[in-house]
Amino acid sequence: MSSKIIKKTLEEAAHIDHAELDFSDKSLISLEPDMSRLWSMKNITRLTLSNNKIMTLPAAVANLENLEILNLFNNCLEELPISISGMPKLRILNLGMNKLNALPRGFGSFSSIEILDLSYNNLNEKSLPSNFFIMETIRALYLSDNNFEELSPEIRNLKNLRILAVRDNDLVDLPTEIGELIYLRELHLQGNRLTVLPPTLGSLDFLSSRSILKLDNNPWVPPIEDQLMLGVSHVIEYIRTETYKYLYSRHMQANVPPPEKKKDKARQLSRKGSRASVNGNN
Repeated sequence: MSSKIIKKTLEEAAHIDHAELDFSDKSLISLEPDMSRLWSMKNITRLTLSNNKIMTLPAAVANLENLEILNLFNNCLEELPISISGMPKLRILNLGMNKLNALPRGFGSFSSIEILDLSYNNLNEKSLPSNFFIMETIRALYLSDNNFEELSPEIRNLKNLRILAVRDNDLVDLPTEIGELIYLRELHLQGNRLTVLPPTLGSLDFLSSRSILKLDNNPWVPPIEDQLMLGVSHVIEYIRTETYKYLYSRHMQANVPPPEKKKDKARQLSRKGSRASVNGNN
């Protein structure tokens, strides 16, 4: 995208209240120096930079104090500026399909975040800062296609979470605290290394026709596998039983080694058509 076009676009946007900028699919590699003027524009509410080759996000992005939506899906970001979580009005942040290995210190400090997509990166439980699970405003969290083996018990703090996608990771178990997410109505667990489910999951409303629970492609213990063949509702009813609670307790006490990691994880392509995404093009 030529400097002249960028300059003209920014000049036009400067005179618009609540301006929305779309620089997607423009083969952008860097946002400097051509975008320098952008960081001083207080009227930008939406910025789309998806499907480029951007390698670095300037710390000055935090100057966009009225920005509500930031879409960086499908770029080449390996790290993020610490300043990003200080954006006061940011509600939707899409960082899916990048090359993030870690999140910056203080990343959980977003005050208004509602939807966060971190799918298709190289993240695991050690990549998250200590305050990651304090985002009480968050309603949808997408962590699919990363390298998580476990979720922190602190996930209980995401009080308003309605959608959690951790499809195609390396999860070997779920914390019992997941049962405290009383508003959770959509949970994607496909393609992990899960063998059992915490009985507390049965206390959540996954029997409603509006709820979604995906459990496919996990090495479940036979009782869960048998119930899953009958349908997800049968699994929920089963893990509520005293029999299962006893079996789960015995299983956890036995310290059974987790299944081996999958050698080949087909990423980047399986996302197409996935409902567990905030990227409108899929």
